[in-house]
Amino acid sequence: MKSKVLLLLALGIFTTSCISIKAKSERTIIAKETYVPVDQELYNTIVALDKRFFDAYNTCDLKTQDELISEDLEFFHDKGGLATSKTQILEAMKNNICGKVTRTLIDGTTEVYPIPGYGAVQMGEHKFFNNEEPTAKSIPSKFVTIWKNDNGTWKMTRIISTHKN
Repeated sequence: MKSKVLLLLALGIFTTSCISIKAKSERTIIAKETYVPVDQELYNTIVALDKRFFDAYNTCDLKTQDELISEDLEFFHDKGGLATSKTQILEAMKNNICGKVTRTLIDGTTEVYPIPGYGAVQMGEHKFFNNEEPTAKSIPSKFVTIWKNDNGTWKMTRIISTHKN
């Protein structure tokens, strides 16, 4: 009889512990903090540069794109690999993007952080739409852009683009 009581007590403690651990693990899910720019003026500058570049991207304004891309650009793409030739990148945009693809920034996803003595890093999410397939679904993708400030002239020097599919 005593062994049955001890077995039931041990089972009760074990069950209670499991329930407590499960409940605690569910409670400790941490919500993502709301982003607040550490430098609002820098944030506004980079968001405006991003808009300028992608307005040009969406309208095939290669001159503006050329102005915002550094000669030593490194573009890392999880599907296409590494591209380092500004000329080839602009040529690829002319041949493969112009009139065919539109990019939209996903509101509320952009974060900008200063890089002292260099410029800034921008992170966010965006979507690309195939204009030739207007009903095709666009899945958000992530990007990181390193912007260099050379005496007030901003240029993209490093870009990382990743996709979920």
